[in-house]
Amino acid sequence: MTEAIPSFLVKTLRAARSAAVLTGAGVSAESGLPTFRDAMTGLWAQRRPEDLATAEAFRRDPRLVWEWYAWRRALAAQAVPNPAHFALAEMARRVPRLTLITQNVDGLHQRAGSWDVIELHGSLSRVKCFREDVVVEGWGETGDVPPRCPRCGGPLRPDVVWFGESLPPQALEQATEAAEHCDVFLSVGTLGLVEPAASLLGLAARRGATTALFNLESTGQSSLADFSITGPAGRTLPALLRAAWPEDGSARG
Repeated sequence: MTEAIPSFLVKTLRAARSAAVLTGAGVSAESGLPTFRDAMTGLWAQRRPEDLATAEAFRRDPRLVWEWYAWRRALAAQAVPNPAHFALAEMARRVPRLTLITQNVDGLHQRAGSWDVIELHGSLSRVKCFREDVVVEGWGETGDVPPRCPRCGGPLRPDVVWFGESLPPQALEQATEAAEHCDVFLSVGTLGLVEPAASLLGLAARRGATTALFNLESTGQSSLADFSITGPAGRTLPALLRAAWPEDGSARG
């Protein structure tokens, strides 16, 4: 059963000048997208994510890695945003400054109407040159798998963060700044196990923000947050939105 939305959280969010929201795989899972490890099914059942999401794996078998990400890209393209995505987009229209930080790479937040999303782990919709590490907008169709960079001829790879790679410095800097200066910090659909994103909740708490977790169940970070709301984000986030702005008929999920 979904817990009731705490009245103090409602009041604080409504009065907030700045809010930060971190989302994880649990939000996308409600749109039918498998989590990173759950994606190891079907043709990929005999493989480990670590065998497909590293630079070493790409050097060893670039076609295999490209085809796995092409499959995941197709899944993301078929998925549709759920009420949690739409609730966050609506929330951004009511809080003077809301920074949406996501660990997801599927682009569903943008498709729900959110803008200036900080993508900590990159995006399936972008590719970059493996050799030059620069985003590539387009390339000639030569039949190569993966395609070749039009500048240097090197192989193209998905613009996502692989194991052993650092997060995009600008994205991490923006996320850290948002956590340091927000009045309210919401962590949604993430277990808080992957650093450095996992540290953002504690950082916001230490700086005096009101913090809340939204997950299907309690997590290891529950003791760090002021509130822990259990239940599907597709129900709990719209409930928070309606509670904070009950007079606004468009505040629904």
